[in-house]
Amino acid sequence: MNVTVAALYKFTRFEDPHPLRGQLLELCNQLGIKGTILLAAEGINGTIAGAGGAIEAVIAHIRSLPGCSETEVKYSTAATIPFFRMKVRVKKEIVTLGVADLDPTQPGEYVSPADWNALVDDPNVILIDTRNDYEVAIGSFKGAVNPKTTSFTELPLWMEAFKTSLPLGAPKPKLAMFCTGGIRCEKSTALMRANGFTDVVHLKGGILKYLEEVPATDSRWQGECFVFDQRVSVGHGLTPGSYKICYACRTPLSRLDIEHPSFEHGVRCPHCLDNRGVDQRARYAERQRQVDMAISQGQEHIGPQSARANVQAAIAHTADENC
Repeated sequence: MNVTVAALYKFTRFEDPHPLRGQLLELCNQLGIKGTILLAAEGINGTIAGAGGAIEAVIAHIRSLPGCSETEVKYSTAATIPFFRMKVRVKKEIVTLGVADLDPTQPGEYVSPADWNALVDDPNVILIDTRNDYEVAIGSFKGAVNPKTTSFTELPLWMEAFKTSLPLGAPKPKLAMFCTGGIRCEKSTALMRANGFTDVVHLKGGILKYLEEVPATDSRWQGECFVFDQRVSVGHGLTPGSYKICYACRTPLSRLDIEHPSFEHGVRCPHCLDNRGVDQRARYAERQRQVDMAISQGQEHIGPQSARANVQAAIAHTADENC
């Protein structure tokens, strides 16, 4: 049975998001939904998975919330539910940028996936990938600028450096920005507009919508797209990609990484070979030994050091930057 995966967000104003948390959590648990939903005074953001009808019921509930009738939702499928539990959290921001008084309801103009290629091909447009470096490493649009951030909160510093690098007195260039599902671009384009860039656009629905709608034969996308669940990456048509994730350092791993002599499943990869201590390696190895033993006995290892908890920890650090 195919599982429906829904990535959603909406910037709106909630007077108090706390009462909404219990309602959403109860509904999702009743319907067997798993994933993560973030609530803040600025809106809602999350990715959830479950049976198609159950997902539609949760989306209908979300769209009944104040200001959420036009909530952006992107659907994909998976063979199994790519989450282990349901979490609904209240935070300061639904996607953490850390810029006070920024209004995400004033973003740049939307560009549909069908019209995006023209911007990628235009030499007068500066294409900016707003995602983090580990995401960009496995795929991006041809010719895009990589700010080389490790967290979305580093983008304002990059923006300041970018501004100062432009010729003094010259007109500000046209910027075309993109991210996984669109939510980070709502804030990053609003940030650029607040700093004097007037011609700013972003990809509506993000990379995921582009990969869903644009045929591979017409695509300007190169590589795969990192996603915030156990699939790790997806390709054109939103089919599951080839990447895995390192449980130790949380880096997406290619086939060559996994075939590297230093790779040890659950313990280390070529990217963290020299930056983990002996005690850490020992803990990782013991954790993996317990997981392997449980699997060999046909059991599900569900303790705090389980494979489930391990995979979830490896992607949880990106949860507040979802899409």
